[in-house]
Amino acid sequence: MTAESVEHVVSYWVIFKTFHSPTLAGFAIISHWVPFLLFSVYAGALADRFDCRKLIQIAQGILMLVSLGWGALFLTGTLRAWHAGALLVLHGVAGVLVSPALQLIIHDIVGRDHLQSAIRLNALSRYFCFLLGPAVGGGLMLVIGPGPALLVNVLLYVPLTLYLFVMPYTGHRGDNGGAPRPMPRFSLGDTFRALSEIRSEPRILRMIVLAGATSLFVGNAFQAQMPEFAHQHGSEDADVWYSVLFSANAAGAVIGALLLEGVPALQGGARAAIVCAGIWGAVMAFFPFVHHYVAAVALLVVGGIFNIAFTSMAQALVQVLAPPGSRGRVVGLFNTSMMGLRAGSGFTVGVLGAAIGIEWSLALSSLAVVAVSLALLLSELRSSQT
Repeated sequence: MTAESVEHVVSYWVIFKTFHSPTLAGFAIISHWVPFLLFSVYAGALADRFDCRKLIQIAQGILMLVSLGWGALFLTGTLRAWHAGALLVLHGVAGVLVSPALQLIIHDIVGRDHLQSAIRLNALSRYFCFLLGPAVGGGLMLVIGPGPALLVNVLLYVPLTLYLFVMPYTGHRGDNGGAPRPMPRFSLGDTFRALSEIRSEPRILRMIVLAGATSLFVGNAFQAQMPEFAHQHGSEDADVWYSVLFSANAAGAVIGALLLEGVPALQGGARAAIVCAGIWGAVMAFFPFVHHYVAAVALLVVGGIFNIAFTSMAQALVQVLAPPGSRGRVVGLFNTSMMGLRAGSGFTVGVLGAAIGIEWSLALSSLAVVAVSLALLLSELRSSQT
């Protein structure tokens, strides 16, 4: 995760300095997340069938090749828009492959009772790396430049790849003794079959809708536009101000994970997840119109707190309620919504931002999240009364 964050902070800055195009930044989000939209359920089926450690190692190898590609293009000065799109698509392929496998391994390690806590702790480590990544990436850019920084970044992927050779968990030991399960052929019908299996559990469906709304309208598209927001606050180079602004959301997520883990009263289910998502949307709607640097950083931190809250609650609820035999596919369906639909945020924030300004595109998209959260909360309240 540190290596991925380093790659993002370096590549987004170079794209901004090279092209100065909100549309291209939006396309970077689209091209990165489309693989999640198309292949998450199939990746979940792969995780149901194969040793999840091997799937993660394959994904790590793809990520190493992507960093090498970025580094070569930066060093030779041959970066073109289609290069950026192709590399981000490959990055997305690695991401969609690793996500269900990682989640099944976590479930294998801790079991049902401690799953929500484990998801928060895993998210804590992930967001801590997102916090560390901009510092490492910004420092490497200042010291050795973007191209060499990405070549050095390849080494950060090596420890996890090697550790997986000795880690005893496969992602399946708790379900059927580790025996391989049949894997359906890839087809769109897999998605409908997964939906039919969870039709009787409305809480899973609400969490999928909630994850889809937050991803479709906002997602993490504002990160790709962060160089523009940094520019508005007077940052003209890849300096410490840009790195702090880029990492503020991750800092909030780390704080939020610690609060949730330390205060059991803050750990909730479907209703709490919906409320936290609505508050996150409201915070992100205010952020683009705050032109004081400290206040902007503070809002991003608060946004990170509520983001980790609703995503960890929703993910844990889906994994706990999913049928054990098809948990990978249900997780894949959730990932389609939570991560695949982030491709849409490239349009709602990036492409729309080129037409009306990124401040208004982010604000309007965030208010749409608030509206969906209110509708889901009303549905949840009515369901609990029947």
